[in-house]
Amino acid sequence: MLPSKVKELCQAYGIKPTKSKGQNFLVDDNIIAKILAGANLKPTDQILEIGPGLGVLTEKLLETVDNLLAVELDDQVIVYLKKQFTEPLQQGKLKLVEADALRVNFRELGLQDFKFKIVANLPYSITSKFFRMFLEYGPKPLEIIVMIQKEVAKRIISQLGEMNLLALSAQFFGEPEILFEVPRSCFWPEPEIDSAVIKIKVKQQLPDIDPKALFRLARIGFAAKRKQLHNNLAGGLKRNSEEIKQLLQQLGLREDIRAQDLSVDNWIALTKLTTEKKY
Repeated sequence: MLPSKVKELCQAYGIKPTKSKGQNFLVDDNIIAKILAGANLKPTDQILEIGPGLGVLTEKLLETVDNLLAVELDDQVIVYLKKQFTEPLQQGKLKLVEADALRVNFRELGLQDFKFKIVANLPYSITSKFFRMFLEYGPKPLEIIVMIQKEVAKRIISQLGEMNLLALSAQFFGEPEILFEVPRSCFWPEPEIDSAVIKIKVKQQLPDIDPKALFRLARIGFAAKRKQLHNNLAGGLKRNSEEIKQLLQQLGLREDIRAQDLSVDNWIALTKLTTEKKY
């Protein structure tokens, strides 16, 4: 869809794109094609699209799948989508929900663990909460294929030395990869940052560890990024710093290591050890 067409539609339906709603409408059909290629969809796939906007991705999804649930917050956008997709709505191929996606009970809408995929140009403003919602709490999708800020995508695939809580979560619960980058010129209004499409294959079998315990410990560890890990853990767990150093040594880790230097496996092992020690 050309930028001029997008502007015309926004004017006609009283749609005023806002940063708070993360409304930057995709205007490059080539990017849509690449998203669909990365999603590798089948007609029987159940798809969740969050923030369909003016429906450029929605339209292409409906050419492939027969079960699409789209959640949109903007009431004026909803008016346009209902008119644009009257036929698939009547056929039951498309279900359109006006709501804040972070407040929706998706299980009540029929989504079950590992029975659906998420394909979306995600509103920037909900990125972190979105991943936590669907990776930690569910319902859990088979795969997540979403466009997000490029810098956030890079953080998600961070390696040792640059790890963070978001990367730890994505890599614990799934297998993330960046499919391709998207320049800001592919949107209207043009955002201030570039984007990237990321794909996460969500793990159906997790390590033998309580995720809540792991991330409770990790949040303590990442609380003060510049501090050494033993200092953060000693304060958060209310233990002597020397005791924490001994635990790190048992795992073959340096005493002066920082949270961003630990791998997913390191956090799993450390969680098990601190649980055994009843910290």
